[in-house]
Amino acid sequence: MNTPNDLNIKINSIIELHSSGHISEALDAVQTLISQHPNESLLYNISGVCFKATGQLEMALKCFEEAVKLKPNFADANYNLGLTLQDLNQLDAAIESYQATLGLQKSYFKAHNNLGIIYKELGQMGDAVKSYKKAIDLHPNFAEAHNNLGTTLQEMGQLDEAANCYERALAIQPDYIEVHNNLGNTLNLLGQTDEALNSYKQALSINPDYADARNNLGIIHHEMGQLDEAIKCYEKVIAINPENAEAHNNLGVTLNKLTQFHEAINCYEQALAINPNYDESYFNLGTTLYELGRNDEALNSYKQTLIINPDYADAYNNIGNILQELGQFDEAFSNYVYALAIDPDNAEFHRNLALMKNYKKGDTQVIKMQSLLSDDNLSKSERIQLCFALAKAYDDLGEKDELFKILNQGNYLRKDELNYSIEKDLNNHSLFKKMFVSNIENLSSYDSLSIRPIFIVGMPRSGTTLVEQIISSHHKVHGAGELNALDNLIAPIMNNYSPHNNSLSEKNFLLIRQGYSKKLSNLDVIESVITDKMPTNFKNIGFILKAFPEAKIIHLKRDAMAICWSIYQRYFPAEGIGFAYDMEDLGEFYNSYTEMMTFWHELFPNQIYDISYEDLTTNQEQETKKLLEYCELDWDKNCLNFHKNKRAVKTSSSFQVKEKMYQGSSDVWTKYKTQLKPLIDSLGYLS
Repeated sequence: MNTPNDLNIKINSIIELHSSGHISEALDAVQTLISQHPNESLLYNISGVCFKATGQLEMALKCFEEAVKLKPNFADANYNLGLTLQDLNQLDAAIESYQATLGLQKSYFKAHNNLGIIYKELGQMGDAVKSYKKAIDLHPNFAEAHNNLGTTLQEMGQLDEAANCYERALAIQPDYIEVHNNLGNTLNLLGQTDEALNSYKQALSINPDYADARNNLGIIHHEMGQLDEAIKCYEKVIAINPENAEAHNNLGVTLNKLTQFHEAINCYEQALAINPNYDESYFNLGTTLYELGRNDEALNSYKQTLIINPDYADAYNNIGNILQELGQFDEAFSNYVYALAIDPDNAEFHRNLALMKNYKKGDTQVIKMQSLLSDDNLSKSERIQLCFALAKAYDDLGEKDELFKILNQGNYLRKDELNYSIEKDLNNHSLFKKMFVSNIENLSSYDSLSIRPIFIVGMPRSGTTLVEQIISSHHKVHGAGELNALDNLIAPIMNNYSPHNNSLSEKNFLLIRQGYSKKLSNLDVIESVITDKMPTNFKNIGFILKAFPEAKIIHLKRDAMAICWSIYQRYFPAEGIGFAYDMEDLGEFYNSYTEMMTFWHELFPNQIYDISYEDLTTNQEQETKKLLEYCELDWDKNCLNFHKNKRAVKTSSSFQVKEKMYQGSSDVWTKYKTQLKPLIDSLGYLS
C-alpha cells in the first residue's frame, strides 16, 4: 500500500516527466496511479493537463470535470476546466468555470485574463477591458495581460492607449515578439510609419521567419509606394509558409497596383484555394477582373464575397459601379442603397448614390450628409466626397447659394488634397509644343499594325464618351475607354528631354508604337479597330501622328462654358485632372488646350478631325455618317442606336450615353452666370 509520501513522490515524478516533454510517459504513469487512487482529484487534474497537451480535449474535459466533482474547491482544476472549455469554444461554460475559480481564489490573475479574452471574442469589449485591468492590478508584470488589453483598446479605436499598453508589455518582456508586431500595427494606424517599420523590424530581429511581422512590413512598404519591397516581403512569407492565404492575397493587391493583373489573379486564386471563405480575396479578385473589363466575372466575385460576408458594404458599392456602367441603373441604385444601409457614414457611397438620384425637399439622405459634414473628425477625402454629393442634391433642389457654397468648398479641398499647381500643366503644354517645333528625324516606314487605333481627344466632358459609344457600336470596333498607356510611354521621353539635345528620334516613336500596340493586343478582343478616348491625349497628338501615321484622331469641340461648368461640378477620382477644381485654373487650362489644338492643326494639317458636340446632338445621323467616313468604316445603323450598346462605360457620362441623344445640355450653365463669373472672366468667354 502506498503511503501519502510515496504518492507525492510519484506525482512529482509525473510532473517532472510532463515538464521535460515526456507527455505520453507522464500520461501512462498518472493513469496507473488513478487506478490505484480513484478518488484523488489531483491525479485527474494532472491527467487532464496531459490529455490537453496531446490535443485530446474531450478526454481532458472529462478529467477536469471529475477533479472538480471530487473536490469542488480545487481552484486549479476549475481554471483548467475553463481553459479546456474555452479551447472547445464552449464560452459560456468557460466563463462559469473561471468565475468559480475566482470565487475560490480572488487573486487568480490568469482567470481574469482569460475571461477578458472570452469577453473580447463575444464583443463585450468593456467587460474585457475590466478583466484585463483586474489581472494587471493583481500582477502588474503580467505582460500577456498588457498585450491583450492593448489589442482590445486598439479594436475600440483607442490607439494611443493601446500603444501605451504594448510599450508596458515590452518593458516587462523586451523579446515579446507578438507585442512588437501589435505595436507596429497600432503605430501604422496612428500614421507613425517610421516607428511602425521599426517595430516590425524589431520583431524580425527576434525571429526572421515571423510571418505576421514580415507580412505587415510588406503592407507598410505597399502603403509607402515601395511596391518592389512589398513584393519581397510577401514572397518571403510565402516561402516560409506556402499556405499563408493572407500573403498570397496581399501579393495580389501589390501586383494589381503594378497593373500586373493576370499575375494578381493567380495570387487571389491561390489564396482562395487555401481559404475558400476568404471574403477579402474574392473582393480583390473582383476588382482586378473589373480592371480587365471582365465585368461578368467581377460581378460573380463580388457576389461570392457577399455570400461569405453579407455585410461587405464595398462589394455592394462596386456591384453598383459595374451595373451603372452597364446601364442597369435601377439595380445599381439598389446596390448603393444596400451599401449605405450597412455603412451609413461612408462618404463615397453617399456620392455614388447622389449621382443617381433626383432629390426632393425633405430627403433624409440630404439631412444625413449635412450631419456627417458637421463632424470635425471627418477626413479631408470624406469631406470632399460629401461636398460633391451635397452639391448634386442642392442643384436638384434649386438651392443656388447652398450649391455654390458647398461646391466651392469641395473644389478648394480637392485642389489642396492634390497639391495642384496650374503652372505644371501649362509648362508641360509648352514643352510638348517646343519638342515638336524642333527638328524631328525623318521616319522610315513602319510595319503594319494588326489593330488600328482611333484616338478621341478633347477636354473632359466635351463629348468624348458619346463619340466613343457611337463608334464602338460599329461591328468592327472595340471601345477601350480611357487608356493611360500613351502617357506612361511618353513620360520617360519627357523626363529625359533636354533643350540642349532637343531632337526626337525615330527610336522614341518606335518604342511608343511597339509599347502601345502591345497594350492594345493585351486587351484580347476580336475587333481590328480600337478606340482610346483618353481626352487629355490632345497634348500627345504629335507623338500619336509620328508613331501611328495610320491612326485616326477625332477632336471634340464644345461650348467652353458648357465644358468647364460640367467639369467644375464633378469629382474625378483620377489624380491627373487637378485643373478641374478652381475656376481660374480651369479657364487657364482650357485656353492652353485651345492653343495646343491650334498648334497641332497648323503642324499636321488635315490629319485631325474636328467634330462639334452641339452639331452631333442636333444632326445625329448626318454627323455620324461623316464620322464613320473619316474613320474609314462602312455604315452601320447600330451607330445611331448607340444607347443600346451593352459595353460598360467607366466615366461620369455613363448615364447620358445609355439614353437617346440629348439636346440642350450645353446651355445648362446659363442658370449660374453670376456664380460662374470668375470662370467666365478666366476664359475670356463671349456668349
